[in-house]
Amino acid sequence: MEKKGYLLLEDGTLYTGVLRGAQKDAAAELVFLTSVVGYMDTLTDPAYEGQIVVQTFPAIGNYGVVPLDNPAQPKLAGYVVRELCDAPSNFRCQGKLDDYLRDNGITCLTGVDTRAISRRLRDNGVMKAAILCEKPEDIAAAIASLRANAVKADPKGCEEVIPAAKEGKHTVALWDFGAKAGIQSELEARGCAVTCVPADATADMIAELHPDGVVISNGAGDPAECVNAVNELRELCHKRIPMMGIGLGHQLLALSQNGSTVKLPYGHRGGNQPIRDLRTGMNYITSQNHGYAVDNDNLPDNAALRFINCNDGSCEGLDYSDMPAFSVQFMPQINGGPLDTRFLFERFIALMGGNKECR
Repeated sequence: MEKKGYLLLEDGTLYTGVLRGAQKDAAAELVFLTSVVGYMDTLTDPAYEGQIVVQTFPAIGNYGVVPLDNPAQPKLAGYVVRELCDAPSNFRCQGKLDDYLRDNGITCLTGVDTRAISRRLRDNGVMKAAILCEKPEDIAAAIASLRANAVKADPKGCEEVIPAAKEGKHTVALWDFGAKAGIQSELEARGCAVTCVPADATADMIAELHPDGVVISNGAGDPAECVNAVNELRELCHKRIPMMGIGLGHQLLALSQNGSTVKLPYGHRGGNQPIRDLRTGMNYITSQNHGYAVDNDNLPDNAALRFINCNDGSCEGLDYSDMPAFSVQFMPQINGGPLDTRFLFERFIALMGGNKECR
């Protein structure tokens, strides 16, 4: 028997749908995602920790669950879809998405107009929200409760140093703030031995590994709150180790060089985000998942704007003039998304002296 559920937004808007998955209350920041495919990649993306995700594409779960492609555990706080498929069709399918969500404790609300919800977020900005099992009798009290109980995003990666599993021509330290698995795979495919270090690592800890380069990963949360990481990154920059920042890592690198970040009205989330390379004039389609951006009006003095978002002109990448480093806001390694910008890994290899290809 179907059980009614409710989505309450911070502005008092209430949507009625059907509960699936874990069928429990969940309160967090509400964001929308425009990707057509790759829902398993979304569910396991560490950058969605502390968020309820609304899928604008109406049919989700059509190819079921393929654990081999996405072995990580789901990170998000809740899931909202128009229609959850109960009869997936794929020769690799090992189960239904509804069962997967239930087994992993993720509440899902279906049967709501996800595009109407997305338009509200687009027009009014992201806001806190709650998936509720019971219809609230007092909306004002329910809003006060969700504000107090909303899950807060927190960048989390590995808990200790994980030595490289493969040998390589180059040694790379992956500073893990919630790195997607594809980053390590792309580096290893290019001959790198990758050692993962936790988010609370110090500059000295990383330097003691004697890496040829450092990749600062993507992750969740407000970059301005990562004060310790910014301070350690500033110290690491003095050691002049080649560095590449991705997502949150891009923002942290800018903050370490006295830039600043701003919260975007509704963020960039999806596999169809257009960017422009200001150096070459080339446009690329990228996959992104972020609610903050480096402030164009307060870039680091030692950085040049390299990539911009074609829709709103926000900063999508920086090149640094006084140290071997660059950073990008988008995901060059993404699975279930465009592959236009994988050449950036070649550029990082070039910084480490591995080849001459450096666009």
